[in-house]
Amino acid sequence: MIREDKGMPFLLRYENVAWYEDGQVRILDRRVYPREVKFVNCKTYKEVVLAIQNLVTQSAGPYTAVGMGMALAAYESRNLEKSERIKFLEEAEDALRNARITTASRYGIITSRCLEIAKDAIEKGEDPIELIVEDTVNSLNRRYTTMQKVGDSLLELIPEGGTLLTQCYGETIIGTVIRAAKRENKMFKVICPETRPFLQGARLTASCFAEEGFDTTVVTDNMIGEILSKNMVDVFSSAADTITEDGSVVNKVGTLQIALLCKHFGVPYYVTGIPDLGKKTLDDVKIEMRNPEESLLLGGVKQTQKGVKGYYPSFDKTPFELVKGVVTDKGIFSPKELKNYFKDSDGKFY
Repeated sequence: MIREDKGMPFLLRYENVAWYEDGQVRILDRRVYPREVKFVNCKTYKEVVLAIQNLVTQSAGPYTAVGMGMALAAYESRNLEKSERIKFLEEAEDALRNARITTASRYGIITSRCLEIAKDAIEKGEDPIELIVEDTVNSLNRRYTTMQKVGDSLLELIPEGGTLLTQCYGETIIGTVIRAAKRENKMFKVICPETRPFLQGARLTASCFAEEGFDTTVVTDNMIGEILSKNMVDVFSSAADTITEDGSVVNKVGTLQIALLCKHFGVPYYVTGIPDLGKKTLDDVKIEMRNPEESLLLGGVKQTQKGVKGYYPSFDKTPFELVKGVVTDKGIFSPKELKNYFKDSDGKFY
């Protein structure tokens, strides 16, 4: 099996993202990493859906989890008659596709392809399980290879010995910029906002960079203005859950306020990733609202008195005016130029 995860941090190695084997999908529990290294074993596709919704895996992790979840659905339905099995797989595809509303279109690219692979295999009397797993691994390979080009370009934007400010956990871009930096022997400092309430920046992003020997600092989410005012940052970069055709960004809540502060202090914001064809503006993106009680917790412990309400949009919307450039596999585009990205694009990424 060809794999493209060589040289990646622990979190980005395939078996540590999501992996189907022997009738279950094993997902690294990112809610407790690095304090604990434990896996959630899903024995039904519905458990995979719940794992995604409960943030056992997040960022790019669900792209792999939904594919492996389709393999699990094929295993669950192995003893059904053909028509019933296809119906079961269609229901699984719909559930996995819509596990999180903001990124449903991306999940759907993967799940719909898995469904077609399964249907074709069933019609031919073949076992679809391994074919779906193979396709999911191929998807991982394709994303890692494509995002390596993005990581290479992002590295060029970071001064030698400079400081990169991140947001949340960008997953693949983190691994690829690390690989690029190691290849070029170019080191830089990293500042990671903690990312309340689940602390993905502190636990996941900081772990990846520190593991690979980078000078890594965690700050609380309310320190961004302070560090920018003291010229402690050269470049701000984040991944995105959606990059609209006009160069606007939907990403982890908090991205907007960092981008606003960067604009004020003259620090460039570069978003990384593959733009989403069909998402023309921010109006085309629905924002997932999570359980507001989650915003009142820290480390699973409620921090407020009874009767205090929470508010928790999972993502926010950053308009293109705050974005210096979109770093893609085809180079760096200003928001005004981004329409050129879609020329001669085969659309094969997920």
